[in-house]
Amino acid sequence: MGLRFETRRSDSPWVDTVWTCTSEQVTAMTSVAGVRLGLVFWEQDGRARAGITGPESRTGKAPVPEGATFTGIEFALGASLRAVPTAALVDGGVELPDTTRRTFRLDGARWETPGPDHAEALVGRLVRAGIVVRDPLVAEVVRGHRPAASERTVERRFRAATGLTRGAVRQIERARTAAELLAAGAPAADVVAKLDYYDEPHLARALRCYVGRTVGQLREGSGGAIALDVDQCLTS
Repeated sequence: MGLRFETRRSDSPWVDTVWTCTSEQVTAMTSVAGVRLGLVFWEQDGRARAGITGPESRTGKAPVPEGATFTGIEFALGASLRAVPTAALVDGGVELPDTTRRTFRLDGARWETPGPDHAEALVGRLVRAGIVVRDPLVAEVVRGHRPAASERTVERRFRAATGLTRGAVRQIERARTAAELLAAGAPAADVVAKLDYYDEPHLARALRCYVGRTVGQLREGSGGAIALDVDQCLTS
C-alpha cells in the first residue's frame, strides 16, 4: 500500500507529463526538487480541490491526503501563468478557489476540470486564452539555442519564467536523472561518469540536497514514500 502512480509523456509543446495518483495509508512523502510549474486536481472524502504547484529548489517533506485521488499536469519548462509570477510559487503553491467536481476557477474564469485524457485540451484552451504563456527567448534557451541577447538578459528572463536560474535547473535535472538511474540499478561509478559528477561524494551531496536519499536507499527502495519520478513513486 502507498502511492500508486501512473504517468505518460505528452506530445504537446506546452505539457511535459500528465499523471494520476491514489494515496493509500500514506500521510507524508519526500518531495524531490523539480523545475516545472503544474496544475493538480484531487478529491478526498467527496470534496474536490485544485491547485497550482510551483518549482521546488530542494528536497523536503510533503503531506499526502490519505485516500485521495489526483490528476496532475506538469507544464513544459518555461511555461508560466499570466496571473501568478512563477518566482512566487517556488517551493510552494496556491490552492484555487471555488473548485467543484466539474469545474475550477483560474485567472478570473471557470474551466472544466480535466481527466487525464483531457489535460492537453485544457492546456490548449488556457494557451488560447492567454492564461498560460511562454517567453520566446526562454523557449529558445530550453531548446538549446543561443539567443541574440546578453547573458544578463537571458538569465533575468529565464529566472522570471521558471523561478530558477539556469544553473539550478541543470543541477536539479541532473540529480533527478541520477536518482532514476540508481533506482533502476545503475552502479554509482557509472552514474558519476555518465552525468559528469566529480566523484561519488559529489553525487551523494547532490542526492541529499535535491532528492533526499542516499545511493543505498535509492537502490534498495527504502526510506518511505518518495516522488522520485511519477513512474518511480513508492513506499517501503
